[in-house]
Amino acid sequence: MAEASGKREHFVGVDLGGTKILAGVFTPQLKCLGKVKMSTKPERGPDGVLERVARCVQEVVDECDLHTDNIKAVGIGAPGAIDPEEGRMLFAPNLKWEDVPLKKVLEKQLDLPVFAENDCNVCALGVYETELDPKPRSMVGIFLGTGIGGGIMLDGKPYSGFNRTAGEIGHMVLEVNGPKCGCGNKGCFEALASRTALFRRIQTAVKDGQKTVLTDMLGPELTDMRSGDIRKALRRGDKFVEQIVEEAAEYTGIAVANVINFLNPEVIVLGGGVMDQLADDMMAIIIETAKDYALPGTAKGIEIIASKLGDDAGITGAAVLAKRESKEK
Repeated sequence: MAEASGKREHFVGVDLGGTKILAGVFTPQLKCLGKVKMSTKPERGPDGVLERVARCVQEVVDECDLHTDNIKAVGIGAPGAIDPEEGRMLFAPNLKWEDVPLKKVLEKQLDLPVFAENDCNVCALGVYETELDPKPRSMVGIFLGTGIGGGIMLDGKPYSGFNRTAGEIGHMVLEVNGPKCGCGNKGCFEALASRTALFRRIQTAVKDGQKTVLTDMLGPELTDMRSGDIRKALRRGDKFVEQIVEEAAEYTGIAVANVINFLNPEVIVLGGGVMDQLADDMMAIIIETAKDYALPGTAKGIEIIASKLGDDAGITGAAVLAKRESKEK
């Protein structure tokens, strides 16, 4: 490990989520030297959470035997609409925040330059920079986790749209009379194929008497179910779970086809916790469905791939953001 030499060349990437804060220290070549995870505790409000973010950054720097003097900048991906120029959180429904000066508060606490961007844009940036070579002109990242988010890269830069809210692919309506989504609409992609949607469908079916090996594994209430448990059930030949996963993959394929028809990017990357665990079971169905629903000729030559960054996409992208922005300043 590098010693505190006063040479500012490392970057810290922070992934701020509704339940956890993950921070990582990266070299100039974007190699991760170490990570620290902390619970978000959103009930403490913006000041309390940002204090925890600052503490998480300090802990990870210390964990890597470095000093803040070795850090050039901090990047942060946060869930919601962000004005990247000002580093101001416009709104974050999961955290119940509105108009929070993220950058200003953290710069004061850390005494380091801080750059902020929407979490899915940051994940897309991480995938683009570290996994795609040669670099495509355009890429869309679709991230299936607790919810579903998207990030758009156009001409090598994150595209955030007129109101800084571009990429909300999870709220593309795929089923007009479908299940209710957290946003209030019905039949959003997120309400059909996110981890939350998968778990809800399994739990409802079990309450109605559906048999599954998941109850043997986790008990009748399916307490603490994770994406990895679904993968284990598939490996054990559970036909019911297989059907649930297939339907989620089909909805994801339809969403991918919509992206192909509308934006026609060179590459579409699928990531997030669900893909991390279930890519082997979902990718073939996603690709086949996307090609079925895309207009004739529109999918030709477009790559549809799974990201290998998994849970580290957020911190990696945030480090890329810190590196890019500090170079431009």
